[in-house]
Amino acid sequence: MNEAGASGIQIRHEEHGTRGAFFVQTEAGRLAELTYSRPSLQVAVIEHTEVSAALRGGGVGRLLVEAVVEWARTTNTKLSPVCAYARSVFEHHPELRDVL
Repeated sequence: MNEAGASGIQIRHEEHGTRGAFFVQTEAGRLAELTYSRPSLQVAVIEHTEVSAALRGGGVGRLLVEAVVEWARTTNTKLSPVCAYARSVFEHHPELRDVL
């Protein structure tokens, strides 16, 4: 899955078994990543969000959270954010909470 955010950033998604990630990949490597685990097919636990200094402050972290929310809506998956950053996004954006 590739999604271009408003800033033109490409968000990619990969899933291997019970683990997955939404990320921004460039020639320099991964510059941003949101990782999750799936204890069941119906639930994904957002474990960690990290954005490199090169992208920090540009809303890329929020784009990663929005990408996982869209994926959760499409796949009928409930999200459980243990990552402090993701929890903060959900607290400040009630329109995203339908997947919690």
